[in-house]
Amino acid sequence: MTDNIRAIVAREVEGRTRGSVEEIDALSLPAGDVVVDIACSTLNYKDGLAITGKGKICRSLPMVCGIDLAGTVRESRSPDWQIGDRVLVNGFGLSERYWGGLAQRASLQAGWLVRTPAAFSAEQAMALGTAGYTAMLCVQAITDHGVSPEAGPVLVTGAAGGVGSVAVMLLSALGYRVTAATGRVEETGEFLRGLGASELIGREQLARDAKPLEAETWAAVVDTVGDKVLATAIAQTRYEGIVAACGLAGGVGLPLTVMPFILRGVTLRGIDSVMASLPRRQQAWDRLAELVDPAMLARIYRVEPLAKAPELAAELLAGRVQGRIVIDVNA
Repeated sequence: MTDNIRAIVAREVEGRTRGSVEEIDALSLPAGDVVVDIACSTLNYKDGLAITGKGKICRSLPMVCGIDLAGTVRESRSPDWQIGDRVLVNGFGLSERYWGGLAQRASLQAGWLVRTPAAFSAEQAMALGTAGYTAMLCVQAITDHGVSPEAGPVLVTGAAGGVGSVAVMLLSALGYRVTAATGRVEETGEFLRGLGASELIGREQLARDAKPLEAETWAAVVDTVGDKVLATAIAQTRYEGIVAACGLAGGVGLPLTVMPFILRGVTLRGIDSVMASLPRRQQAWDRLAELVDPAMLARIYRVEPLAKAPELAAELLAGRVQGRIVIDVNA
């Protein structure tokens, strides 16, 4: 007797990778220590690249897409996890080397799992997902650096996206004065101010050739864009400020000089969410549970069924998605 589950499966179609909804036999899931019944997943920029084939994300095919998942343990061969435990997973090569979370079930290594904080439902955990967890890692880098709210304004680039919108919300909750940079000021201004942004600036103010040093403006920066936007933000960062860089939506280049680093002591801190240690992950998720206002969180996401994931992936890459999308894999 077969036990079929639904999943977004990427395959090669006419020479290109494409992800679509399929029914697969649960017995075909790869071997793992823990089997999880998934309640929700989500869509990130990397998911958009994997599903549309516009980025070389999947290292082998077929591949179940999705770098995030939240659900409950169904089977466990690990002493660390019991049937019924509420868990979530971010990264660790899901959707790249290992089958991912845009499915109704997953077979996983025990060392990838994080306990879902009691404050969050599976839906709320995925409203945050890798984007929220990455935003928290950025915020922790800023606070660990010793930048207090009194030190000056904090810039968030790509502020209307997943990481950016959560970063604005978190920094505002901590008392920072947040300037949100976005390419869609008119469309997203009300949304970002509702999350706590004090000021808005257009992306074009940053996406240009920067001088080696510009007016000291930002005590800290969360950058999700990269390339010229990141270079300009660094050139504007105050003495001994910090820039947490976590994205490359605007490109992988970094056209700048060493001047901000050797004359202002600016720190550029790279943020990797994929392979971060389990203690750092759990700390970030526990901190999210302390800081996130459920009512505020509800403003930044919507829930969609699994069948719409391919369509929404294309919209995400086209810059037409505001905030976060939670995927109900069972709808």
